[in-house]
Amino acid sequence: MRIPVTAPLTAGAMSCLLFGGLVAGAVNGASPADRVREATSAVDTAMIIANEETTEHWLSYNLGYTEQRYSRLRQITTDNVGELGLAWSYDIGSERGLEATPIVVDGVMYVSGPWSTVHAIDARTGERLWYFDPEVDPKYGAWACCDVVNRGVAVYRGKVFVGALHGYLIALDAATGEEVWRRDTNIDRERYRHTITGAPRVFNDTVVIGHGGAELTARGYVTAYDTETGVKRWRWYSVPRGPQGPFEDPSMEMAAATWDPDGVWHEVGGGGTIWDSMVYDPELDLLYVGVGNGTPWNRDVRSPAGGDNLFLSSIVALNASTGEYVWHYQQVPGETWDYTATQHIILADLEIGGEERKVLMQAPKNGFFFLIDRTDGSFISAEPFVEVNWAEGYDSEGRPIEVEGARAQDGGREVIPTAYGAHNWHPMSYNPETGLVYIPAQGVPLALESDPDYQPSTHQPGHAMSNLGWNLGHLLNTVPPEAKPFGHLLAWDPVNQREVWRQEYLSPWNGGTVTTAGNLVFQGTADGRFLAYDATTGEPLWQQEVGSGVIAGPVSYAIDGTQYVSVAVGWGGVYGLAQRHTDRASPGRVYTFTLGGDADPPPVRRVEEFRGTELVSGYAYAEDDVNPGAMLYVSNCLMCHGAPALNNGGNIPNLAYSDLSILEQLPTLVLEGAWTDRGMPHFEGRLTEGELRQIAAYVQYMADTMRE
Repeated sequence: MRIPVTAPLTAGAMSCLLFGGLVAGAVNGASPADRVREATSAVDTAMIIANEETTEHWLSYNLGYTEQRYSRLRQITTDNVGELGLAWSYDIGSERGLEATPIVVDGVMYVSGPWSTVHAIDARTGERLWYFDPEVDPKYGAWACCDVVNRGVAVYRGKVFVGALHGYLIALDAATGEEVWRRDTNIDRERYRHTITGAPRVFNDTVVIGHGGAELTARGYVTAYDTETGVKRWRWYSVPRGPQGPFEDPSMEMAAATWDPDGVWHEVGGGGTIWDSMVYDPELDLLYVGVGNGTPWNRDVRSPAGGDNLFLSSIVALNASTGEYVWHYQQVPGETWDYTATQHIILADLEIGGEERKVLMQAPKNGFFFLIDRTDGSFISAEPFVEVNWAEGYDSEGRPIEVEGARAQDGGREVIPTAYGAHNWHPMSYNPETGLVYIPAQGVPLALESDPDYQPSTHQPGHAMSNLGWNLGHLLNTVPPEAKPFGHLLAWDPVNQREVWRQEYLSPWNGGTVTTAGNLVFQGTADGRFLAYDATTGEPLWQQEVGSGVIAGPVSYAIDGTQYVSVAVGWGGVYGLAQRHTDRASPGRVYTFTLGGDADPPPVRRVEEFRGTELVSGYAYAEDDVNPGAMLYVSNCLMCHGAPALNNGGNIPNLAYSDLSILEQLPTLVLEGAWTDRGMPHFEGRLTEGELRQIAAYVQYMADTMRE
């Protein structure tokens, strides 16, 4: 659907062409669209490699194939960063989480938003060029464990590629936003709840994409498509189909020997989704993929006889041309705590022990910083970068030395780090000049206990999100966690495996980082600030309040000889769904800064402007409904709405701060799907009116208790 330039933007709009900001840049009579098409058509593997030496553009999710997020631009430095000002801002127009790293090609920015929308922006002025909406059915919001987010797009040979939440990979014309082709990446929509939130990667006329879904039902894989035609080139699975096969390739036969054939894993897919990190190594023609957690999480029910359960929690190297397995390194054999290896992977050449090594670096959820030889997957070292209580360390073969009792069967145990991770998807960065990696480190308390009553995909009150199809095999918070939440920016020396400096923050769930040749590190925070630090010392040098909490990673690029820094701002994600750490709650927006920038800041919206600030009162309930209501709340509402009355919610409201009419009408509102257009699951057939009244009773009880 094409929309006239004077028409208001609608949710179903396929593209909106303006191009006003590029008219001045058109040369030799070429139209603005032709200029964009010419510039983006030049983006190929060779250009992405060359750009890492100049970093004039930001051509890939983490800048280039090394994924270092290191800008060689040095116009903005420690001496003048205090002169940064706002150049422009752009309204994404959504209240859900904004996790995207923008792509910038020759003055045009491409950034994705919630529900997998794509915005093309004139990076000189902040004016919209076009907009694309894949029109994802809101019902797929129930398939997304961790918000309806999208981390970014890829640009290659005149096309923009976006992975949509409902599992489609879509190619767009980079100049117009018109859809060129669309491919369904899901192998079985009736059986598996696969979603896409990650950014595609492109190389050698190939675009690759993974997916999420391991909290529900999923079998992990990564798929490669021809960038021009969308024809599938290859697919590699990360877990076997079942104990007896048939096996797609020898790696699956090898993996099957590490799973208990009598476990429930093959009923629900086994997990192992490749939902974030994928890194192409042009020198070795290898694609490194980070593999996620198992389905169910708990190995005691997934594979009760034990086993390493390959390739969960592993980094796997594939032949980038064919998709064939080359090597793997498993960080957590028999993974059971949601310790994914999907976090950001960085490639570098480092001198270690007097020898130059080709390494990959990763700081995954499990709390250890890893150095792995990327030529053959051999283990170099792993050291904790936060507090860790599940393992003493790693032996010389690269296998963890687990602490006795870490796999508690009953009674509950507070395992540190938790499933939220010591470092989650928020991208880190590496500065070759300082030799440091800048990690958004964190801790979110949580306790786990093996669930003796677990049944696959079965609603069991008291079992977290079970009525939404979650398959954890664990009970949550069965003992009160003793750890305190934290978040900090950590500067880590990867060669000597030690902390160099840190900056403490108010809370967990802070944004990704970018580092520059101007000896700077930029990062946004959960409490709504965007900051610059001295990359060597960690000294804070500049900060700017922005309209909401920041979780995305910033970028830096140059246009007409001027360096810019941009960041997408919008609170959300799995932690941000239910938690908030600032009173600013503006819709998602891209902020762009430059030296001497003097644009007026956009209006800021406060939480109290649109959400209740008083605990609900007056709902009449029977005391006998409170306990069953609590169990139903855990199995239906907890992960999105949070614990009632303990805070005022994240980007989804806390029900204890609702208007009384909401609780009184809860059965009607929930069963009739009043909020499905916002991504709330439809509960018709899942809950009864009586059960919803019990949930309301629990919410009112919690509000009354906290008020006292």
